[in-house]
Amino acid sequence: MNDITTIDTNNYAEMAKAMGIANEASAQKKQGMFLARLRIQHSAILGTDTIKVKGGTYKLEIPDGPTYYAESAVVRPFMQRFMYKKFVMATGTAPNRYVKTVMADSLNMDLKDNDGGFNCGKPSGWIEDFKSLPDATKELIRSIKRVRVVLGIVELTNPKDAEGNPVDIAATPFIWEVENRDAFKTVGGVFTQLAKMKRLPVQHSVTLNTEERKLPNGNSFYLPVTSLDVTNVVELTQDDQEKFGEFMSWVQNYNEYIINAYAEKSSSKNDEDLDELNLDDIVDVEFEEEVA
Repeated sequence: MNDITTIDTNNYAEMAKAMGIANEASAQKKQGMFLARLRIQHSAILGTDTIKVKGGTYKLEIPDGPTYYAESAVVRPFMQRFMYKKFVMATGTAPNRYVKTVMADSLNMDLKDNDGGFNCGKPSGWIEDFKSLPDATKELIRSIKRVRVVLGIVELTNPKDAEGNPVDIAATPFIWEVENRDAFKTVGGVFTQLAKMKRLPVQHSVTLNTEERKLPNGNSFYLPVTSLDVTNVVELTQDDQEKFGEFMSWVQNYNEYIINAYAEKSSSKNDEDLDELNLDDIVDVEFEEEVA
């Protein structure tokens, strides 16, 4: 760089470094993408004498904003990721919380979590005989959810607000954490079909509806019903390219957050182990010097 004596407008990177502005762009933090959360509303929202929102509708939770509802939705999935998640009940002054792992493109590896461990505590490897495991281990495994994370653009069909009033809402970037076992398989079937056809998910739209399932106590819950449109291929635009980059950055930022939490918690656990170590239990072995 010290050898540069003339300005070369065709070599921006080298000239920017020479002029001391190479780090200016990265110094300005870019506003991250805000993702709405897509979920299924399992129970109805009741008014005084009417049902404002039926059970089995999709709801879209806007960050720091309202929640919208629709009986059907159309999504363009840009990508999917996988993670583990575990709900931890509040104890004492500690509030309810989730233990979550990083997001990966496969579950065939150990994933760091924000509790300083891996896989939210789920044992690694294939469990050949689940019934032979200790009851505590069984309960732990049951409490850990395998999650398919879908990121993309969603359009609600005839959306309503929480009062049941019709609203207008544009196509919205979303994240959908699919953790129910049957829903996990149903949504995964879309990606499997596209992979067999060698089609990218972003090139197609998927219509989402729901179906009712009954619980033994008489209550209902709902599962997604998917309809993949393989006939119409979506032509990608520059906006799609930019959105894809933003989704990738969002996942990267999320993973960095989890990895930092992992490092902090694992370091704290190591310190606690040292504090609990009883130095009196350490035996010093002295060797007598050999007399020549």
